[in-house]
Amino acid sequence: MPPRRPSVLVTNLANRDPGSSQTVILEELRRVILSGGAPPGTPIPVDEVAEHFGVSRIPIRESLKTLIGEGLVDHRANAGYTVARLTVDELEELYLVRGVLESAAHSVAITLADEADDARARATYAALDRSVLEDDLTAYHRESRNFHLALASPCRMQRLLHMFESAWNITEPVQPMSQVGTPARLQLHLGHRDMLAAFLARDAAALKAATDRHNEQLDTVIAALPTDTGIFRDTPG
Repeated sequence: MPPRRPSVLVTNLANRDPGSSQTVILEELRRVILSGGAPPGTPIPVDEVAEHFGVSRIPIRESLKTLIGEGLVDHRANAGYTVARLTVDELEELYLVRGVLESAAHSVAITLADEADDARARATYAALDRSVLEDDLTAYHRESRNFHLALASPCRMQRLLHMFESAWNITEPVQPMSQVGTPARLQLHLGHRDMLAAFLARDAAALKAATDRHNEQLDTVIAALPTDTGIFRDTPG
């Protein structure tokens, strides 16, 4: 009998000492899902994950229960656990929610931002710019998130930022920005440049205009994503 082939998710889990705590297990499962290491629809074999961490099934199931609540994992009685899939409509809805929350954050952030916030914004933009020059799709996806968070975080409104990141997290397994073609990616990056300039100038009207343009371009990009890759769900469920 050939050896069992480990699941994609288990393959991407970091090595841990036997008897890992539930906190460690939860953080590691979340990390793999958010990084795109386990695409939407990927099965999550409880026994294999438990064996990897050297624990019983109980902390694995408890961690998966938390991830279900975060919208990152699905569970069906006859199919077990899988990385959550969205319909295209749901993905578009989440981008709309993200845009509304981001706009609200910006309206306050631009009045509270200080030199440290400016430095963080410049640094995240530089990393994003580098990913574009190197044509690194994975890095572009990661650094795009970091840049958007850098402009929103100075609002200091923790509940709003939590909702913003939660909505963002649900879209992460799809890795939409890593699927964007070069022309669209360059166009989106020009939007990032305009957003940064407006933020540093403390020009609220210009920041809103640049962000609105950027989000309209995002809507177009999301609507054009291929739907036959298996990462999307056909109908809500």
